[in-house]
Amino acid sequence: MGRPEFGVMLRQQKIDFEDIKAAAQLCDSTGYDSVWFYDHVLGQGIIGIDIYEPWTLMSALSTVTENVKLGTMVLCNPFRYPPLLAKMASTLDVISNGRVEFAIGAGWFEEEFRAYGYPFPSTKERIEMLREAVTILKLMWTEETASFSGKHYKVENALCNPKPVQRPHIPVCIGGSGERFLLRAVAELADEWNCPATSAIEFDRKHSILSKHCEEVGRDIEDITISQQTVCVLVKDRKDLSEKLEKAQRRYGFFGDIEKLGIVGTPEDCVKKINADLEKGISKYTIFFSDVMNPSTIELFAKEVIPEFR
Repeated sequence: MGRPEFGVMLRQQKIDFEDIKAAAQLCDSTGYDSVWFYDHVLGQGIIGIDIYEPWTLMSALSTVTENVKLGTMVLCNPFRYPPLLAKMASTLDVISNGRVEFAIGAGWFEEEFRAYGYPFPSTKERIEMLREAVTILKLMWTEETASFSGKHYKVENALCNPKPVQRPHIPVCIGGSGERFLLRAVAELADEWNCPATSAIEFDRKHSILSKHCEEVGRDIEDITISQQTVCVLVKDRKDLSEKLEKAQRRYGFFGDIEKLGIVGTPEDCVKKINADLEKGISKYTIFFSDVMNPSTIELFAKEVIPEFR
């Protein structure tokens, strides 16, 4: 078992930038590995409220933090043409001295596509686009010039200088759980798979399917980092858990049964859950704290959970 990494999903809607900056700096100074944001333009959960575009936000935060990596969970591939995205990521990696977390997906929120004038093709086609995009990204980050002609994208002798600080290229995480097409793309192209929080049985099935895809393309699944988005309901005393868990379930119900699937309870409970996940191969987290960006919760996890794995 390796050392797990811990990232925090920060709020970016209905909030002042100074509060986001303060939360990012707190994570930066207390031992977290990364901070994360959504890639949504209409809002997440509630549509039409103020929400910051994540790439601009990460660029600003890279200048006021020193240690944490910065990423989006996950980038919506069709929002940005791949060669431009490669240039954006490379630039931010240089500015931040190698602190870009690059997680990307096929996109799913049709209303955003329609509102901003993007076509919304079928799931299969969006995954085809994702595969081509990742191929272009890696070419532009590693080759002197990149050329590629696919069904959806084309580049010809494209330059991407300066190259990223991270070598041989910025690690690519692909998020999702579609068994036939998405996990195949993970097996062929990804350095990391971000899987949704799910039951042990469901995880084992997805992991087995990914392993089969890896075998078919001649790859060792152990070469792929497995990360997970999950909710953490952290309490000092179990007597406070019931009320806090109920609120978390209302806020993050889309994750399913948080008590069963999340990191829940006292610091000791959380350590046990994380150790169990490590046994399954999950070694990296993007944590949605139930009381979002509460400094005392961020500090408690940093003080009493993270050191158990260092």
